[in-house]
Amino acid sequence: MAMPVLLAIFAHPDDETFRCGGTLALLARGGVRVHVLTATRGEAGSCGDPPLCRPDELPLVRERELRCACAALGIEPPTLLDCRDSTLADMDEEGAVARVMAAMRALRPQVLLTWPPHGLSGHPDHMAVSRWAMRAYDRATREGMQGPLALYHLAVPCSVAGQLGLERLLATPDDQIDVTVDVSMVWREKMAAIRCHRTQWEETPILKTPLERQWLFLGAEHFQRAAAQRGQDPMPVWLGQARGNPAVSSDATGIRDLGERQR
Repeated sequence: MAMPVLLAIFAHPDDETFRCGGTLALLARGGVRVHVLTATRGEAGSCGDPPLCRPDELPLVRERELRCACAALGIEPPTLLDCRDSTLADMDEEGAVARVMAAMRALRPQVLLTWPPHGLSGHPDHMAVSRWAMRAYDRATREGMQGPLALYHLAVPCSVAGQLGLERLLATPDDQIDVTVDVSMVWREKMAAIRCHRTQWEETPILKTPLERQWLFLGAEHFQRAAAQRGQDPMPVWLGQARGNPAVSSDATGIRDLGERQR
């Protein structure tokens, strides 16, 4: 029997780590093939402070950081689409969707994971990739492609965003969160992946806060189910098999309880 497959579709190196790296590691530990499709090499990002490389070296450095993070999470090496950073919203969308479809045909994923339509922060690249994934999912469903069965978006519950004062994040009402995963079992793997993205540490203020605050933001990962074929979403089963008793909740009380355990 073929291994189950999850395809995570993101814009930049490090997108795979901060908001979902623990879940990816947990699924991989449970026997799911986890593959990351990254649109750019993040060349519009930071070189670090102090700089760790020259600007012209940044694309290669960030690709190495991405590969390091995937290895730390125990997932497959990533695929890069070689798109230019900060230009995804201006690209030919039909061509971009075709490239996502090509990856889907090769991997046959049962689950897709990507940014929500607002990109969490309103970043145009995140929003573009979200559209690509949604269109690819819809097209695959219409064409009767074997998989995917479900599409998930990254999410931050309003309760968590409120506690952290993350006003720039476009948070999701707690009662619209479909899956919450406590990633304590794979905390070391997630932090190792975060450390891989050295050039971006200065761009991530949460890493400069007390551990309790870091844990509130990074210790649980939240997802909203954007689409699924009736009765065929395998994600909850995968998580249950990987963890035994994952923190999976679709109600605000469950999310608050998880937050209490994290403090």
